[in-house]
Amino acid sequence: MSVDSGSNRAAALLAWYDRHARRLPWRAEGRAVPDPYRVWLSEVMLQQTTVAAVKSYFETFTTRWPTVEALAAAPEADVMSAWAGLGYYARARNLIACARMVAEKGGRFPDDEEALRALPGIGRYTAAAVAAIAFGRRAVVIDGNVERVIARLFAIEEPLPDARPRIAEHADAITPTERPGDFAQAMMDLGATICTPRTPACAICPLMDGCAGHASGAPETYPRRRPKAAKPVRRGTMFWLESDGAVLLVRRPARGLLGGMRALPTGPWAAPDPGLAEAPCDADWREIGAGRHVFTHFALDYRVVAARTMSRSNAGEWWPIAELDAAGLPTLFARAAQLAVEEAA
Repeated sequence: MSVDSGSNRAAALLAWYDRHARRLPWRAEGRAVPDPYRVWLSEVMLQQTTVAAVKSYFETFTTRWPTVEALAAAPEADVMSAWAGLGYYARARNLIACARMVAEKGGRFPDDEEALRALPGIGRYTAAAVAAIAFGRRAVVIDGNVERVIARLFAIEEPLPDARPRIAEHADAITPTERPGDFAQAMMDLGATICTPRTPACAICPLMDGCAGHASGAPETYPRRRPKAAKPVRRGTMFWLESDGAVLLVRRPARGLLGGMRALPTGPWAAPDPGLAEAPCDADWREIGAGRHVFTHFALDYRVVAARTMSRSNAGEWWPIAELDAAGLPTLFARAAQLAVEEAA
């Protein structure tokens, strides 16, 4: 591809972005200088999470902790609770570690990709996004939306993930030196609003002319993908132990799935389910519901059992049921708790 064609595409996309950019709470309006803290926070939150889901969390975080120094000084338990529901909880632990490291260095984020990648939880994509958007550095920013746009624009036949090196080459070729942050956000907006996964709106796309995917007549078939393997299924039991208007909650181990989060007691997630053998105490347990929760690498078929006790000798926290929303339970355990609350109503 010629330099001119890359420049023309960038110019067309930026002109479209100037008219149609999404208004998002973490974006600087007009000519305002982007706040690196807000850019970084939003990019960490947006990893494998939708914009719609992130908006309220972002506003909560920036209200409670408006600067990286404020976030660094926050108790870890408060941050983890505020994160509950966003998923991928290792991101929250890395968020705290990164904020504390930046605060120790004077509260200023580094402005280049290499130095950004040395911070906890910042990988290739996040480093490029922060460098481009917050600091105006030319960086090749590739998320899922950008992958889709590039794969269609150049009709890349290799399936993901094999196609990623070629996608990166093409993305590099069309990334401009001027306004790299706006270009990165324009590519994301294009993928989110026009070059969508199932029904791309090619007729209003600023890059339609010269798009090989559009010319093929089947742009929705890009990027190519290998057939998905079925996820393994694990099984487990969650325990709702109630005592005088409170329920027993425990902290999950700091390392591992949902690490450091409050949760209902549960046995190992395995096949077969060890069931009541892992109950927190002897009691008259009864099953009150069941469900399935899909994690990245496996699906969990779970059941929820409930009992009452007069004793509070178990290790953990006895949390008022009326205030359960403030416990910061991850989505899986919040759903299980809702089953118990509904059953008791």
